[in-house]
Amino acid sequence: MLKSPDFKLGLFAANCSSGSAVTKAPDRWSGSWADNVAAAKIADDVGLDFLLPVARWIGYGGESNYHNDVLDPTTWMAGLLAVTKNINVFSTVHTAFTHPLVAAKQFATADQIGNGRAGINIVAGWNKTEFDAFGIELPLGHDDRYERAQEWWDVINKVWSTPGRFDHAGKFFNLKGVEGLPKPVHGRIPVINAGSSEQGRDYAAKNADFIFTVVDNPTDGAEVVKSISDNAKNKYQRKSGVLTLGHVVCRPTNSEVDEFIDYYANKNADWVAVDNMMALMGQYAKSFTPEMLATYRTRFAAGDGSCPLTGTPDEVADRIYQFAKAGFSGMTIAFFDYTKELPYFAQEVLPRLVSKGIRIR
Repeated sequence: MLKSPDFKLGLFAANCSSGSAVTKAPDRWSGSWADNVAAAKIADDVGLDFLLPVARWIGYGGESNYHNDVLDPTTWMAGLLAVTKNINVFSTVHTAFTHPLVAAKQFATADQIGNGRAGINIVAGWNKTEFDAFGIELPLGHDDRYERAQEWWDVINKVWSTPGRFDHAGKFFNLKGVEGLPKPVHGRIPVINAGSSEQGRDYAAKNADFIFTVVDNPTDGAEVVKSISDNAKNKYQRKSGVLTLGHVVCRPTNSEVDEFIDYYANKNADWVAVDNMMALMGQYAKSFTPEMLATYRTRFAAGDGSCPLTGTPDEVADRIYQFAKAGFSGMTIAFFDYTKELPYFAQEVLPRLVSKGIRIR
């Protein structure tokens, strides 16, 4: 999985209505299956490394009810693995909502479909509205959520590594006579985990191949990368890459960029959905610091709080290069319209990244 040494790039949130743009613009991303297949095939053809979906069950309100229409990440992954050839496809799974035996079989099956290209993004959960929808009490402490998530992942690894039946007696799962086939193609499926809180980063350092975190800019990100990498190496003797996320608006001129951002992320921003999402994150999530939340309202409208990769092809390429220079292993990218904008990005930005020495293709 993702074996090439270059800076990894993957599409993010294409399985969601509106993608990462909290907007009411009538031509916003549909999130339909047909559009996802089209985007995945383009990403596969131009040499992107992975696809990463969002797991969501309840929208954020507002006129658009942002992220109310979301394709299930695991069946989405299996379907896209069947229609692509080289790209890695991840699913995002909430440990609180999916039993580990079900997840183990789903992921092993998808990995068979993709001949070893499946991946898993483990999420302990933070959205109280969704926990309420499932009838599950959201644990007040991050420690409780991550303790359960650790046992959940331990059970899955045991299913994949044990040839016969076994019992498991733990704090959260008491299982008897467990057996699990098929196994993943390579014995284990690669893991992404978002680690922005102290507990989250420790969990990611212990378990993830790539640690997904939010940063304000590439300069500040260098310190974050070092901290995360040192923790994984010193505490768990593991080498983990660090990923972050960005949203792309790339046009031939800056005036075109500014005009388009003003169109979808200002004049057509769904401010009610933005404020609802930021309030939930401020109360229950630790991905963004209070200072970041206080200043990110426009950034949330434009790209769900991710770093802006906006400008001409030269400027976008330079921005991505700065993240590579800061030590990141890669990043996710989102577009207002993935199928319409990704080809231009591939034509203009990817060759510039090759010339800068951070991409092979």
